[in-house]
Amino acid sequence: MSPSSQDQTRPNQTLQNQSSQDLSGTTAIVTGAGRGFGRSIAVALAAAGAHVVGVGRERSGLAEVGTELGDRFSTEVGDAADPVLAGQLLDRYRPRTVVLNAGTSPLLRPLPQQTWASFSRNWEVDVQQVFHWSREALLAPLEPGSVVIAFSSGAALQGSPLSGGYAGAKATIRFIAGYAAEESARAGSGIRFTAVLPRLTPATDLGAVAVAGYARRQGVDVPTFLAGFGATSETAAIGAAIVELATDPTLDQPAYLLPPTGGVQPLR
Repeated sequence: MSPSSQDQTRPNQTLQNQSSQDLSGTTAIVTGAGRGFGRSIAVALAAAGAHVVGVGRERSGLAEVGTELGDRFSTEVGDAADPVLAGQLLDRYRPRTVVLNAGTSPLLRPLPQQTWASFSRNWEVDVQQVFHWSREALLAPLEPGSVVIAFSSGAALQGSPLSGGYAGAKATIRFIAGYAAEESARAGSGIRFTAVLPRLTPATDLGAVAVAGYARRQGVDVPTFLAGFGATSETAAIGAAIVELATDPTLDQPAYLLPPTGGVQPLR
């Protein structure tokens, strides 16, 4: 949710990597699967052969994805930040891939117009979700070769002055993924944990509101703001990048940028 960007010039990795793994016959859980990035990720994982379990609070959005994907998709209505739900679904489905995409929309106001309740909102939802699911994945534990992908944000690097604690919450998600990866390595669990940092984009409901807010802050209209901001990602490119991470076990860094050009870029 930050207006800042990171220029990416390194070549993208591809799904044709010789060490890639087939998702056919495996299960993937995607939180926040009813819209935005989550919906695109669910579609991409299903196209790659996985049976996708979509988790979300709103049945209607999940139902639309189910209509599109048919028997390749199962619906679980619930709060992704609920630790009991996390444990139940990991026990029930034993997924090979877990994508922690769900999050709440921050109150788009500058610091003086925030309360602590609004400022900390993303900590209570986004961070709790990643903490609970990562912990449960380690406790289960998931099978060796499984991967847990947590959504951080480019705001974790650049800040986000219009969204309260959003940037700090997303930075903490990145740290939690790194801590979980270290614990997996220490225990010899063979579970990959990584965080992904997409750039601000108007292609999602949350991103569109943020783009409009930053445009107002700069005193320009949205097209002018976007012209100065540079390339933004489409949701389909994000879905493809998640499939790449899910299928290529050599992508084992603790965090990756998701550049607008597609693919993944290790965060150094």
